[in-house]
Amino acid sequence: MDEQHQEREERERTEPGTAPAVRPLDGFTIGVTAARRAEELGALLERRGGQVLHAPALRIVPLPDDTELLAVTRALIDDAPDVVLATTAIGFRGWVEAAEGWGLGEALLNRLAGVELLARGPKVRGAIRAAGLTEKWSPASESMAEVLDRLLEEGVDGRRIALQLHGEPLPGFVEALRAGGAEVVGVPVYRWMPPEDLGPVDRLLDATLAGGLDAVTFTSAPAAASLLRRAEERGIRDALLAALRTDVLPVCVGPVTALPLEAEDVATLQPERFRLGPLVQLLCRELPGRVRTLPVAGRRLEIRGHAVVVDGVLRPVPPAGMALLRALARRPGWVVPRAELLRALPGAGRDEHAVETAMARLRVALGAPKLIQTVVKRGYRLALDPHADTDKYSGEDAQVRRVAPGC
Repeated sequence: MDEQHQEREERERTEPGTAPAVRPLDGFTIGVTAARRAEELGALLERRGGQVLHAPALRIVPLPDDTELLAVTRALIDDAPDVVLATTAIGFRGWVEAAEGWGLGEALLNRLAGVELLARGPKVRGAIRAAGLTEKWSPASESMAEVLDRLLEEGVDGRRIALQLHGEPLPGFVEALRAGGAEVVGVPVYRWMPPEDLGPVDRLLDATLAGGLDAVTFTSAPAAASLLRRAEERGIRDALLAALRTDVLPVCVGPVTALPLEAEDVATLQPERFRLGPLVQLLCRELPGRVRTLPVAGRRLEIRGHAVVVDGVLRPVPPAGMALLRALARRPGWVVPRAELLRALPGAGRDEHAVETAMARLRVALGAPKLIQTVVKRGYRLALDPHADTDKYSGEDAQVRRVAPGC
């Protein structure tokens, strides 16, 4: 989107007398599990209208305090590897900076200058060159599979290969190298640990199970694994998996990140390019695509996560009202009894007067009271237009394409 288009949208949202344009993520709540770059991801989502629930599922061990990385760095300086594979730019830069802080920076760079240095992609290639080094090779695809193929074709038997890790598991990669006869040394840059404060993670889990989230984003496999582990500790792992398989979209930045979820038969959404920007663009397409659009009382009604769009105007609706509206929308045009609506209300008890109160507030929030009709002594119904295709609008929300495990 160019700057002129953005400025035009901003004017439409702010000019007096003009209804604010509905942004792609207006009315949706999205969980963010990232520890690193969480603010950047959250800002991208909020700029497009999303409400963000941030719950870092991990914390990063500070490099200067990482005794394991220090020990590996000293070992590689003392005993040179044949190959060093740098996988991420931030990880490679962090490794060099940590070595400098320990007084080992020059020794590490000298060692790396004398070995076969491989770069997984253009960003890490730039970090290598910024350090005054030159990579021998980098795959055009940024794929670890292509790196593995090259190494195995060259032959790895008896070779010592240092692999710069970045908190991400590399399933099959290390095993294939070792099966080929290589000695693999992992360089654990930015190791992940469980968060010190589990409160935000627990709130995210509770919101997921309560239907308060429309999507959860994952930018690292350890974050996904950590969330599943915390759910298991609380005895809600099965409920979490059920939610991620049905109502809540799990969106991963790439296939490696998705592995812990795929192992539990949870299908995921992934952008074609493994970056935050494409991930947000994917959400902007997919979440509105899940919206139920109903022709009601001559208007177009879109039911989003915590809001409704009526004829292109966003209408925030309180939780009780959303619960009633979803109950009515499951059978648009059909009368839903008060007793059934009462069961749909969160914490309403047994007093059907609570339905009347919540319904009155819902009508006010919608700004169009005729959207919902009262059927005396029976209940309420959405005033579905008489010529609407009721089969099209019946049943549960439309299914969204996901990447099935193993695909």
